[in-house]
Amino acid sequence: MLLIYSIEISSRLKYIAGTLLHNFSGIEVFYTSSTEEFRNFDGAKINYSFNQLSEDEFHIVPSTSLLFENDIREISIPVKEHNHYKVLFPCTQGDHSFDIFAASFFLLSRYEEYLPHQQDEYGRFAHTESIAFKEAFLEQPLVNYWLKDFQIVLQSRFPFLLFALRKFRFIPTYDIDIAFSYLHKGTIRNAGGAMRSLLKGEIDDIKDRFEVIAGKKEDPFDTYEWLYALHLKYNLNPYYFFLVAASTGEYDKNIDPAIPEMRELIKYHSIGYNVGVHPSWQSGDNETLLYEEIKILEAIIERKVVHSRQHYIRMGFPGTYRKLIEQGIHSEFSMGYGSINGFRASVASPFYWYDLAAEEITSLLIYPFCFMDANAYYEQKLAPHQAFTEIRKYHDTIKKVNGTMITIWHNNFFGSDKMFAGWKEVYELFLEEVVYWDL
Repeated sequence: MLLIYSIEISSRLKYIAGTLLHNFSGIEVFYTSSTEEFRNFDGAKINYSFNQLSEDEFHIVPSTSLLFENDIREISIPVKEHNHYKVLFPCTQGDHSFDIFAASFFLLSRYEEYLPHQQDEYGRFAHTESIAFKEAFLEQPLVNYWLKDFQIVLQSRFPFLLFALRKFRFIPTYDIDIAFSYLHKGTIRNAGGAMRSLLKGEIDDIKDRFEVIAGKKEDPFDTYEWLYALHLKYNLNPYYFFLVAASTGEYDKNIDPAIPEMRELIKYHSIGYNVGVHPSWQSGDNETLLYEEIKILEAIIERKVVHSRQHYIRMGFPGTYRKLIEQGIHSEFSMGYGSINGFRASVASPFYWYDLAAEEITSLLIYPFCFMDANAYYEQKLAPHQAFTEIRKYHDTIKKVNGTMITIWHNNFFGSDKMFAGWKEVYELFLEEVVYWDL
């Protein structure tokens, strides 16, 4: 066990110390504001205050009042280079070179996203507004780096302190926005699609469309059996997030979940895999739609829906997460950007969400992702071989800190659409040459 002293035991301090030392490190943590209790304690102990209390403590001097506040305001965040990576809130006193508790809290709580900020074209927090982007550490899980070094210095001071052994994990996830390119869309949608192709002079697309509908060719987005074989081969336990909006819209172009073939596809995946809801764009402005979509999915898979990821990674704090909690969601997979790959919360481990506006620790477990195919292709304009280099880099980075690597792929990237030529091979090569050796 480990005892932490502070003049004030705030909910922010308990959250971040509990996350780093209990959830991530497996240590039982207790807190006290009694100097006498702290001095008399015979064991591992951290003094989080300005004054040293005993000779056998590990002293962290608060570099900011962040963990003792209960409001949200613009704050100055000093950044310094340390051990070849950046640290926030550096300190020249005490036993640690920076305030790891305040720094980690700022990043994990997404404090900066509660402040006034620029939005991107989809109304999302622009990644260019983040300190991780501005200070060039978006591609690093800094919190994991910090914690690894923190564990080393703590164990050096308290050799009897044992941390839980964490193993690297790879979790593949898939967003099924459009389950099929041509099949099961109905006459009107297919006729409209054919007309658009005709106006663009895409005669081959028209031919493909009618051959697929006639059963002469496979639908270019139907890559499910191929994925099933890969999961079996590499012993993977994926998550599938299905878009089940009852009506289509500008950003919601899914197959109608009332169609038997669509229901069968979802049901099939729910038998052997984790299935979650992919809340539609429309539901972001209408909580009733979110409720209805979850109920549609629950009726299909015949069990409670507890996993979720936002369509287009459209979310805002604290509203989106609060609505999901109200609807019974336990695990959320949207922590990343829909405009660039990297670590939005600067971490590669699942963590519980802290509702900064309510100042409370919640039961919502956040699974951060670092790579999405659509970011690599549409936003970063990477060629397949460049995407392979990027995804391998993230793998190697996360493995060094025994973190959890979560990727997002879409079924259409693996299909026969010429637009995505080579991307299927990127994923297959990644599993074969990289993930295989983790088994």
